[in-house]
Amino acid sequence: MRYSLPDLERQIAAVFEANGVLPQSSLSVAKALVAAEAAGQSGHGLRRVPAYVKQVRTGKVDGKAMASTEMPRPGVLAVNVNYGFAYPALDVAIEELAPMARAQGIACASLYRSHHAGVMALTVERFADQGLVAMMFANAPASMAPWGGRKPLYGTNPIAFAVPVAGQEPIVIDLALSKVARGKVMEAQQKRVAIPDDWALDVNGNPTTDPDEAIKGTMAPAGGVKGAALAFMVEALSAGITGALFSYEATSLFDDKGAPPALGQFIITIDPQATVGAGFGARMADLAGEMAQEDGVRIPGRRGRSLRAEALQEGIEIDDGVLQAIAAL
Repeated sequence: MRYSLPDLERQIAAVFEANGVLPQSSLSVAKALVAAEAAGQSGHGLRRVPAYVKQVRTGKVDGKAMASTEMPRPGVLAVNVNYGFAYPALDVAIEELAPMARAQGIACASLYRSHHAGVMALTVERFADQGLVAMMFANAPASMAPWGGRKPLYGTNPIAFAVPVAGQEPIVIDLALSKVARGKVMEAQQKRVAIPDDWALDVNGNPTTDPDEAIKGTMAPAGGVKGAALAFMVEALSAGITGALFSYEATSLFDDKGAPPALGQFIITIDPQATVGAGFGARMADLAGEMAQEDGVRIPGRRGRSLRAEALQEGIEIDDGVLQAIAAL
């Protein structure tokens, strides 16, 4: 069966509400997970619902939490997620940060005591849709070792970036600094299928195709030593600057054991009109046009937007096992 996105959002939101999550937060989480599913990012989609709900039930996530904000300096927005879900806190950050960037040319938001940030492309593109440039950094529970090591110290630590393009959809980049996002390994584990041998290492530092061994071991960094160095950079920005826990201090996002993960996210937003005036979007359109002239070039972010637009019109198919697990909640 195909399911409409609004129907899925209502169904998922109802599950969270039934488990004690505030209605507004429930809808925010549901929209984010359904949008991830629609964009083809199922590892960050509905497969997360059972783990999220279990974490609410044990108090690892506070379903009643409401994000609070303060401005310690002009251009700096500090967002205390209060151990709740990241998505409603990101909604607050977007609402408050965008006008700050327009007023001052540049502004940043630091989120702490936070949770899983999901598909960060969905966050940064919301700024680009308003004519702003945005960069976002997030840490995650430790799953990747420093270059040459075996002990997990960094998370997959994604980076996202979005720019507006005149007359076109924005260009959006979203990438984990591991070879693949850890959610893909979790998805393979749930489906009981093997993974490619360059995704992860077992506890002895050897390549593995077994998702169970991959979860116990470490993720392979994208680009080798360069990816590991970038993971450190993201750790400093998302946890060091925000006051969140470092990846090696955070508990898992996949189970209901332990204290809240208390992760961090850091967003920088720029109004290009403050630097180059109203011509920025047209300049980006020129660059996108040059990119599109060569066969085989894929403009970042367009595929995900296209999939979501198609899903909005035609609905999406969801694995029966996923829906059964959700229905049981």
